[in-house]
Amino acid sequence: MKEQVIAKTYAQAIRSISKDEAFDAVNELVKFNNAVNISSELEQVLFLEAFSEEEKIGVLEDITNKLGIHKTVQNFMKYLINEKRMNLINMIYKEVVIMDDDEKGFLKGSIQGSSESIDDETKKRIIEHLEKKLNKKVNLSYEKNEKITAGYRVSAGDYLMDASLDNQFDEFKKTIMF
Repeated sequence: MKEQVIAKTYAQAIRSISKDEAFDAVNELVKFNNAVNISSELEQVLFLEAFSEEEKIGVLEDITNKLGIHKTVQNFMKYLINEKRMNLINMIYKEVVIMDDDEKGFLKGSIQGSSESIDDETKKRIIEHLEKKLNKKVNLSYEKNEKITAGYRVSAGDYLMDASLDNQFDEFKKTIMF
């Protein structure tokens, strides 16, 4: 939880700076994230403690220059390496995307259920309910969750709706035990 708070703080900082310097922080982080996802060697160099800060920064500079990543984002990532917080870059990236989507009036989230998929009508009703409640355009993906017996758990941003049988049973147990 502490790392999530730290990542959110860094995300707010890089977004604020990107607005001041008029560059798209999401786009810059997407370019970097794609490069890391393609190359396991790059991921190892940047995230394993086996490499020195100097080696990491050297590789980071080469890659970010080739990708044309904004100098401020390069310096931000160097700072993360120096502070031994490069492991937070994925969380920071996700937080920046969430903040950007929120600013644009979009909200991404997920529906979790026990089945392999969700029928279109149910998904449509859940999305309509959330859009009305949150006053934002909602984009939800479906994920199978073996821990859910029946029903759904929906999360979008900070909003959580748990309409699973497990949750209803837990709530019922609380009412009869106290």
